[in-house]
Amino acid sequence: LKKRLEKCNQDILDYVEEFRDFSKMVLSRLAGLNNYKAEVKSEVENLLTRIERAQRDIDYFGSVTDSNTCIEVHEDLVKQQLFEEAEEKKKLKLMLNASCDHMLAGIKSLKIVKKTGDKHGCWMKDPGKKHTKIYLLNGSVNNVILEFANIMTFMESNHTLKARRVTLPFAWEGTGHIIYQGFLFYHRYGSLNEIIKFNIQKRNITDQMLLPGAGRIPAYQLSPSTKIDLAIDEQGLWAIHAEPETGGNIVITKINHITMAVEHTWDTSCNSKDAEAAFMACNTLYVVYNFPSGGTSRIQCVYDVLDAVNTYEIPVLHFPKRQGSHSTIHYNPKEKQLFAWGDGSQIIYKLHTKQKV
Repeated sequence: LKKRLEKCNQDILDYVEEFRDFSKMVLSRLAGLNNYKAEVKSEVENLLTRIERAQRDIDYFGSVTDSNTCIEVHEDLVKQQLFEEAEEKKKLKLMLNASCDHMLAGIKSLKIVKKTGDKHGCWMKDPGKKHTKIYLLNGSVNNVILEFANIMTFMESNHTLKARRVTLPFAWEGTGHIIYQGFLFYHRYGSLNEIIKFNIQKRNITDQMLLPGAGRIPAYQLSPSTKIDLAIDEQGLWAIHAEPETGGNIVITKINHITMAVEHTWDTSCNSKDAEAAFMACNTLYVVYNFPSGGTSRIQCVYDVLDAVNTYEIPVLHFPKRQGSHSTIHYNPKEKQLFAWGDGSQIIYKLHTKQKV
């Protein structure tokens, strides 16, 4: 038993020695692995650093390329916009006959032709026809046109007896109607923005249209009954109105009087506040302002649709020798005069013009 115990002890010592040698070997290998791990870790960190540097370089060069591309695209867009604007101006000049090169320089004189009718109304000649007929449309809501053979007949004291009465199928609203080439163009009463084209001789409606954006507020603050003011100049038919979206500024629209189609629209810088009337002459809008209680009417906002006039250098133009207000002022391009209705009086203003600068 003693020998067996001694042998067991020896075996245990041998095992311990072997385990100790094995542990030394494992620790040695682990130390080697740790060194290898440190080397691998260092290499990985070095590789990550190089990758980060490369990514920064890529990002930098990418941002430079993107920046140049954006600049090039931006420049291309600007060039395209400038080209389109130039082409649009060319088209407008062709459409509006750029040879119309005069502008209003002053109002030389006035002549009160007659005083008849209500405070509000409209009278005119047809500038598109070779006749001398005078048309009178009394009131801001009515459906009867009075047609006179000439201005002398109109001036007679019993003029209504000699007038041809033309009854419209629908009444007009406001005083912004116009007669051109035998047709009456007017805003239909009770509609928001319907414009009627009426053949005066045949006494029938030939066409109608809806004017986008118009009819919600008056064209002029001091003439609240007129929501749409139609005008004639050397280029044909125009519509003048105001919109809430423009802050009450006046909008002008060129209309093809034959097809009743909108050809172009301009948002102007002229405000409808304290305005009483306006008219078009040679592609240019002239807005007439006054005081709410009435006074000397004056033109103090001008808008040229072709930018041929430096409107900031135009002085305020006053209407001569008269205190009051206007419900209508229409330009006659044939006679180069204004036909106005002021407090029940039918007035002609003669104009002084000059070349556009």
